[in-house]
Amino acid sequence: MIDFHTHIIPNIDDGSRSIEETFNLIQEAKEAGFEGIILTSHYIENYYETGARERDIWVKAIRDSLRTKGININLYIANEIYLSENTLDILIERKASTINNGSYVLFEMPLNIQPINLYEVIYSLQQNKIIPILAHPERYTFVQKNPKLINDLIERGVLMQANYGSILGQYGEKSKIIVRKFFENDMIHFLGSDVHRQNTVYKNIQDALEKIMYIVGKKRLEELTTTNPKLVLDNKRINIPEPQEIKLDFKEKMIMHLKR
Repeated sequence: MIDFHTHIIPNIDDGSRSIEETFNLIQEAKEAGFEGIILTSHYIENYYETGARERDIWVKAIRDSLRTKGININLYIANEIYLSENTLDILIERKASTINNGSYVLFEMPLNIQPINLYEVIYSLQQNKIIPILAHPERYTFVQKNPKLINDLIERGVLMQANYGSILGQYGEKSKIIVRKFFENDMIHFLGSDVHRQNTVYKNIQDALEKIMYIVGKKRLEELTTTNPKLVLDNKRINIPEPQEIKLDFKEKMIMHLKR
């Protein structure tokens, strides 16, 4: 398995706070069954702006140390980019990185407000042969109220990465309901821990895997955890299933529209 979304590089975003915590997280990932980790540190303009060169130095140092310690796990450079009108320029200027320096990029949106320029930014990336992947679509409040937005984005070529913790209720009941619907309707293409701290999500990975496999089956789970991430890392195209339209029952609709 490959963990598609993590915050493990120390002291450059709100993730790992020390090199010791970084190595503890990597050890937890290995024990949870991951053979590779994509290091998607936040890039948020005027807030988290550690450039590609400094992150490359960090990753090389961590790899060297892992080799010395005899810990066999693969690390890949990337970012989770906070969507803005400058997203394309940020990538061109190498302030932030695509995944493994290929054609795919992980991005996030504000949790509570749909960006007015969402489609324009996505179009600009695609015109430059960059394939956008949306981080944790199940967590956005405006998606929870209008999940058809994700159908629309997938039809426009955007891929989706869900968090393992969502199916366990880590982000609340709304995220749990919506991510289940996404799994049921072939709307998720990758899985990530979105880990920030040790002794948190990695200890629950097996529980999450069991729940997700119950929904999507063993073959599809293999695609989400291993096959699709490897295709991204190798910069190859992914054939995605046709998503189905989400249908919520009355109780689910009521939960989605609650303020909390």
